[in-house]
Amino acid sequence: MKKANGTGQAAARAPVAAGSGLDTAEREELKRLRKLAADQAKTIEDLNQATAFFAKESDR
Repeated sequence: MKKANGTGQAAARAPVAAGSGLDTAEREELKRLRKLAADQAKTIEDLNQATAFFAKESDR
């Protein structure tokens, strides 16, 4: 799971080449979606940590 997340995050950070055929609106949308994906990945990581914490606490 971590490997897939790492790959997805690395791909999300790959810059868009100027000559890639994307217009300004498409580049902005891509930038917005990459930020959203990064935010969601951070939220998922936080939730996974919280789940692990509470699972450990419930074993006591």
